[in-house]
Amino acid sequence: MSYRIGLVGKPSVGKSTFFNAATMNDVPEGAYPFTTIDPTVGEAYVRVDCAAPEFDETCTPSVGVCREGTRFVPIKLVDVAGLVPGAHEGRGLGNQFLTDLNETDVLIHVVDFSGKTDIEGEATEGHDPREDIDFLEEELDEWYLDVLGKGLEKFETRYHGADAAIEEELAEQMSAFGIDKDRMKQVILAEGLELDPDTWDDEDRADLAVEIRKRTKPMVVAANKMDTLEAQANWEEITTDPEYEHLSFVPASAHAEKALKNADEAGVVDYTPGDADFEIVGDVSDEQEAGLDQIGEFVAEYDGTGVQGALESAVFDVLGCIAVFPGSANGSKDEKGVFRDCFLLPEDSTTEDFAFHIHSDIGEGLLHGTDCRSGRQVGTDHELSHRDVIELISTKQAAP
Repeated sequence: MSYRIGLVGKPSVGKSTFFNAATMNDVPEGAYPFTTIDPTVGEAYVRVDCAAPEFDETCTPSVGVCREGTRFVPIKLVDVAGLVPGAHEGRGLGNQFLTDLNETDVLIHVVDFSGKTDIEGEATEGHDPREDIDFLEEELDEWYLDVLGKGLEKFETRYHGADAAIEEELAEQMSAFGIDKDRMKQVILAEGLELDPDTWDDEDRADLAVEIRKRTKPMVVAANKMDTLEAQANWEEITTDPEYEHLSFVPASAHAEKALKNADEAGVVDYTPGDADFEIVGDVSDEQEAGLDQIGEFVAEYDGTGVQGALESAVFDVLGCIAVFPGSANGSKDEKGVFRDCFLLPEDSTTEDFAFHIHSDIGEGLLHGTDCRSGRQVGTDHELSHRDVIELISTKQAAP
């Protein structure tokens, strides 16, 4: 299973350029609404320090690649079209946009921090990027509130006057958002509400919808076009605004990332995605050298182009995922190769969770695990850490 990152943004902010830069897929780009009219799914990668060198091994990845000790682990990036004000009312691509979003685990909102596109994606000057951030959250909040309201109506119809658990009804209604009854109860109580919707007013319902949205559809803001002075000025204002403390921001230039990857493929530069520098290794014109110098100044200042950083912020910081390597008694090999796999798991995953993630047969027959670095046996309920190398001891083997 790969985690799915939803890439969203109003028209003309560089969302398709970001997608292409992250996946190097040929998705049309253009400064007009609905350049992308269907959700496009591509493979992107997050970086993990490979464990193989610690065991004096050279890995042989079954998926992804490893470059100089950095493992690039695949994730799915979904380029979702149709974000315009009023999407929750059916405007633009409306409900299809919201449905496509719901297939993702976390969102990256690409925002034009230069302020050169208005709320509709048309060219302008001096637009406040905060309006873009706000309207996406407002669209999602209205969507969640609508679904929550339907759950409350069903509860009232089914259980009027009866002793029933509101968290069960709402969890069933909002199950598509990945929330169960225990988590729903936790959110309700965390909002200081009683488990009795008759005591809730409209503001309580709205606040509850917002909190459920924040917990089930977390978000990273990719502050795109940060290689402009206007964007840099907006960055200072917005990222210090207390209204946005709940969001993660990553400075980015999708254009710079794509230019570097194109140059790397052409043999002009030596560039590893996510690095804060690169080397010119091919012949370039004076104009090309000047352009690369500008990009070099940007990536040095912001520790990369931000495209890789936004992906990793979404997976590791916001979702809290950990990477785990399956190993054997010597920490490295199985019958199919050397450090072939690296799996992304939710935080707080246990040895048993890891076993079932790999295959249900292994999970069902799991006896214990072995920490391949220390050689220590770990129990089925042992909580794993980022970059653990774990051998799974099971009475069953995975089906071929």
